[in-house]
Amino acid sequence: MGQPCASCDCHLPQLFYTTNQYNISTRVTVPHNALDNPFAQDAFCWVAKRKYTSGLCSGQVCIIKWFKTGAVFLDDYFTLDIKVIDKALEIVNRFNQLDIITKVVKINIAAVWIFEDNTSDKWAGQNNLCESFIQNYQKFNSNSGWNDGSQGWGKVMQALSHFSYHPSGGNYVLCDLQDGVYQHEVVLSDPVILLQNQEYGVTDLGSDGISFFFSQHKCNNYCYPTWTQPARPVQHFCPVPGTTMIQQELQRVQVGEILKPGSEGQKGDPLHWAKSTDMEHGAANLD
Repeated sequence: MGQPCASCDCHLPQLFYTTNQYNISTRVTVPHNALDNPFAQDAFCWVAKRKYTSGLCSGQVCIIKWFKTGAVFLDDYFTLDIKVIDKALEIVNRFNQLDIITKVVKINIAAVWIFEDNTSDKWAGQNNLCESFIQNYQKFNSNSGWNDGSQGWGKVMQALSHFSYHPSGGNYVLCDLQDGVYQHEVVLSDPVILLQNQEYGVTDLGSDGISFFFSQHKCNNYCYPTWTQPARPVQHFCPVPGTTMIQQELQRVQVGEILKPGSEGQKGDPLHWAKSTDMEHGAANLD
C-alpha cells in the first residue's frame, strides 16, 4: 500500500513515501503576466504561483521562483540548496529512527527547472526552482535562535534542532524549521543548516549561530538528557522569526517577511511554499 501525497493527496507508491518524494511532474505553464506581476518576492527571488500541467500531480498548485536581476550568490544558490537538503535528510532520518513522535518527519525537495528554449529571449534557458505549495504552513524556529514558544509541535521542532547537534559531535544544527502538519506526516520546507565552519550558504550563521540557538533553547520532554549541547552558549544575534542571511559583505538581511508586488517597503504575509520532489530538470513553459 502507498500513502497520499501530503501536498496534493495523490496516491503514491511506497517508494515515494519512504524517500521524501511527493510530486512527480515535469511541466508548468506560466503566463507572461504571472512573470511580469509576481505573486510575491523574497530578498533575492520573484515568485509565481501556478499549477503543474503534467505528471502524477497535474493540476496541483506549485511555486516557480527565479532570481532578481543582480541578486548575489546566483551561481551557487542551486548547488547549496541541494547540499542543505541532503544534510537535512540525513539528520531527519536519524531523528525518525528514535520514534519520539508517532508521525514521520519529512522534507520536500526542490527541483531545478529550466524555462524552455522556445519562449521569449528574456526567459529562454533560465534556471528556476519549482516547488509544490505547502498547506497548513507553520514556522516553529528560525536560524537566529527565535522559536515560537508553542507547545506540541513547537517543542518537537526544538527537539529536532537540538538532536541535530548531538550525533554530529557539535558540528551541525538543523533549524529554521517551518512545516505543514498532515495526518501521517510533518513536511519541512526550506530548512537551514548551521555548520561550525560555515559551508551552507548565506543562511548558515556558523558557530555563532549554533551558540546562539542554544542560548535560546530550553530542553523539553522531547529532548533526551543525554544529547550534548555547548557548555556556555552566547547570544550573538537578535532573535527574529524571519530567516537571517549574511551577504558577502557580512551584512545581515532579514528575509522572513515577504514584500507584496507593487508595495515596495511594506510588509506582507510570510510566503508559504514547499519544495518539489522531482530532482530531474523539468520545463516551465510560457503562454
